[in-house]
Amino acid sequence: MRIISYNVNGIRSAITKGFTDWLQTNPADIICLQETKAMKDNVDFKKIEDLGYQTYWFSAQKKGYSGVAIFTKIKPDNVEYGHAHEASDFEGRVIRADFGDITLINAYYPSGTSGDERQAFKYKWLDEFFLYLEKLRKTRPKLIVVGDYNIAHKEVDIHDPKGNKKSSGFLPEERAWMDMFLSKGWIDSFRQINPDATGAYTWWSQRFPTVRLQNKGWRIDYICITDKLKTQLVDAKIFPDVKQSDHCPIYAEIK
Repeated sequence: MRIISYNVNGIRSAITKGFTDWLQTNPADIICLQETKAMKDNVDFKKIEDLGYQTYWFSAQKKGYSGVAIFTKIKPDNVEYGHAHEASDFEGRVIRADFGDITLINAYYPSGTSGDERQAFKYKWLDEFFLYLEKLRKTRPKLIVVGDYNIAHKEVDIHDPKGNKKSSGFLPEERAWMDMFLSKGWIDSFRQINPDATGAYTWWSQRFPTVRLQNKGWRIDYICITDKLKTQLVDAKIFPDVKQSDHCPIYAEIK
């Protein structure tokens, strides 16, 4: 099972920048997208499905905002849209697909960069999402949670930790949530495979066009797995040279 997670920052924009051509290279069996910013009917999804992917979309009620999707060449046994939290589901943040005894959750975690109100929403969302996962884990212990977590966990995961210590996405409370999460039997697949990697980022600010060239980024996208899948984790990578978005795709392989 080859999995990619990719915040495309607008699927229609990404398509104009070669996203469908990239899919033709068969980068993974399952492609999980965040921030699609579109309804399925507003996208030329037939070209994607012609490549052998079944597509499942959970879009925000607000047009041009948020949204997640799963494109898969492996037929899921079950797909669920949302996680029964109204504010989150209104924004199209969580989609689930079951493949045998493995459950995949694709999530677009909130950002707090627009102000205190959204930062408070982010903290509430994190707590609710963790409880949702813990409940699900009782019946589905082999879980994979992919997506844009909007949190850089450690100093090694951000190019300027000192300059960003008061920035949303690298606040002590957010990093502490990641500490807690990973202490509860969850594994950061990239760090499991690449424990000493530096300069490994998945997002670069668009406000300053040179930062991607200079690799001044943040690692805020993750594929995390429960410890029940630890022995099945084969590989994990980041693909910084794929550039249809301000994020890049991340990859994990589960046998």
